[in-house]
Amino acid sequence: MSNQKISWGIAPIGWRNDDIPEIGKENTLSHLLSDIVVAGFQGTEVGGFFPEAKVLNKELKLRNLRIAGQWFSSFLIRDGLEEVAKEFHKHCAYLQEVNAAVAVVSEQTYSIQGTDKNVFTEKPTFTDEEWRGLCQGLNELGKIAEQYDLKLVFHHHMGTGVQTIEEIDRLMEHTDPKHVHLLYDTGHIFVSDGDYTALLNKHIKRIKHVHFKDVRATILKQCEDNGHSFLQSFLNGMFTVPGDGCIDFTEVYQVLLDYNYQGWVVIEAEQDPSIAHPLEYALIARKYIDEKILKKTALA
Repeated sequence: MSNQKISWGIAPIGWRNDDIPEIGKENTLSHLLSDIVVAGFQGTEVGGFFPEAKVLNKELKLRNLRIAGQWFSSFLIRDGLEEVAKEFHKHCAYLQEVNAAVAVVSEQTYSIQGTDKNVFTEKPTFTDEEWRGLCQGLNELGKIAEQYDLKLVFHHHMGTGVQTIEEIDRLMEHTDPKHVHLLYDTGHIFVSDGDYTALLNKHIKRIKHVHFKDVRATILKQCEDNGHSFLQSFLNGMFTVPGDGCIDFTEVYQVLLDYNYQGWVVIEAEQDPSIAHPLEYALIARKYIDEKILKKTALA
């Protein structure tokens, strides 16, 4: 039996990728949304190719789907709060119009995720002064999000200055828990630190949005050995949907239930849709959720 307080979504990234827009460009919005319905999910996140709110709302209503949130590239360290806040207001206004729950924020200053740099050895770091500016800025962005009935959830991400558990610890310690929440992504923390439970257990109180992303361990090792970039790694198939990799999501889901987590769990896997058929992989994830995650936790 499913916990009714948890909504299950699947991200558009399996159909079309914002980092490499030419990937999956043949997949239209109506195709994507209809696949999501077929696969039995309740909603999705906004992709870079999504239309204005009025158009999107009509398409969602036709299919009884909801929007969980949308990615926002923050450059607080590079550009300062004033500049970032202008864009963030627009971002949040759109999300409010499509009845989203969260604004997903990632600090992209010095990020190497869109470059050809080795994502395993060349990640950026921040100075103490930059950390102060980031944390203070996030507190203010969190307050802006609340003006639009949204929660700011920070996305720790491979190839950025907030990737490892130590960096996430620092961000959590120096931001206000009333205004800055955490997006917990199983795939990113596992690739970064080789562990996905420590972060979950340590910061469960701050987690307000969840990405379930699986990892193919053999391909991860190959990518690491070959010094691949983030883009090369996901094009080679490092990430996949739950049930197709090495992460035990039943364990993760049980922790969420034990803490009475309320919010979205969004399936996400950066893959090339010409290789990993989007609907096929959405159905693989759905089968795993129904037969492993929900069944096991219902019996527990």
